[in-house]
Amino acid sequence: MKALIADDEQNLAADLQRRLMRLWPDLEVIAVVHDGLAAQKVMQEQSPDIAFLDIRMPGISGLDAARCARANCRVVFVTAFDDYAVAAFEQAAVDYLLKPVSDERLSRCVSRLQSTQTATSNDMMSQLQQLLQITVSEKPTVLRWLRAQVGHAVRMVAVEDVCYFQAADKYTAVFTRDAELLLRTPIKELIDQLDPEQFWQVHRGTVVNVRQIMSAQHDLLGKVRLSLRDRSEKIAVSRSYAHLFRQM
Repeated sequence: MKALIADDEQNLAADLQRRLMRLWPDLEVIAVVHDGLAAQKVMQEQSPDIAFLDIRMPGISGLDAARCARANCRVVFVTAFDDYAVAAFEQAAVDYLLKPVSDERLSRCVSRLQSTQTATSNDMMSQLQQLLQITVSEKPTVLRWLRAQVGHAVRMVAVEDVCYFQAADKYTAVFTRDAELLLRTPIKELIDQLDPEQFWQVHRGTVVNVRQIMSAQHDLLGKVRLSLRDRSEKIAVSRSYAHLFRQM
């Protein structure tokens, strides 16, 4: 069996390859690529039996790359975003893994791939319907962990440890008590994944952890600035959100 791994996070791609080799020693990983166009080229020229595809990649998405896979290529989408499940299964995905993928979940995926080597079309459709139900039931209600690139490593950060988020062009800066990290996710997309009871938007480009707020300072012009427990800088509140702090 030949496999392709495509993920724009090089460290995560390498980690997935190592874990697959441990779980499935006979699997041959013929290519590890980091953008959608490269994944598309490998599938067209080398015809892998299995393709592990990230969904959000430079060039074209994993969903678009999967469209050029040959009929008997089994596609597994590996992504940090859970809002692509239906589209993934419309592409006849065999499985859909949410990052960070646990060893147990990856092991179940490998077992499923091994058991579907001789599956009929009807069997496959039945499995896909079951898998979609499983994926929806496993879907987390809110974001709990963040993956931030730090040099050549990926750092996992608990969302509850974040003091505040700040928009930074197409990225989002993450401020914890002792670090400043950068996420590739725009803050507009991140807001929808946060617990609205714990994280309040206080500016077009700023979201604050409510548990971090110590006080709100009002000046004579009606401007509001927040003091946080674990950060020394003051957080500006725009007029649109000043009403949240009238009683402070």
